[in-house]
Amino acid sequence: MVAETGKIYDFEVSLRGVEPQVWRSIQVPGEYNFWDLHVALQDAMGWKDYHLHEFEIINPATGHMVRIGIPDEDSLDEERPTLPGWETRISEYFAPENAAATYTYDFGDDWEHAITLRETLDRDPKTVYPRCTGGARACPPEDCGGPWGYQDFLEAIGDPGHEEHVRMLEWIGGSFDPEAFDPGAVSFDDPEERWRLAFQDQ
Repeated sequence: MVAETGKIYDFEVSLRGVEPQVWRSIQVPGEYNFWDLHVALQDAMGWKDYHLHEFEIINPATGHMVRIGIPDEDSLDEERPTLPGWETRISEYFAPENAAATYTYDFGDDWEHAITLRETLDRDPKTVYPRCTGGARACPPEDCGGPWGYQDFLEAIGDPGHEEHVRMLEWIGGSFDPEAFDPGAVSFDDPEERWRLAFQDQ
């Protein structure tokens, strides 16, 4: 499949393993590649892009699951290598009949996100893309231990009598509101600039 000029891809993204649900709705240009989508997801969710990531999605041309992200030259998995996200367009994989993918961030904490393509839209010439159109609840803090660690963290900061209460509040900088999220406050970075910072400037 080839990217449709002028089309906008409307995604819903939800964080697995966390209740109440943390979710976002984002709209991105159909010309995006998977690196661009990764950057938009990081910014919309509230992650800091400190760790590795990977998409898993069915290749509609073969019917097989593929991995897309940052290739590992030392990987021994030659049968299912990781495709470079910056060379792989989202329009080649996402379609109404192939709408679901998994996005994993931080292979230590293993934050899994369910991604669903809800629809493709005509581009509004008055709108700047990407944009966040909805969502709920704060993104968990980086390096808090995945969904289980996040639950422990919330219990600690919510209970002044908890033995970890003071330490966790100090670690997070004094306060954390798990219900806080404002779609209008989301700011998106330039994915090309993020790529240069990650790879060219090393």
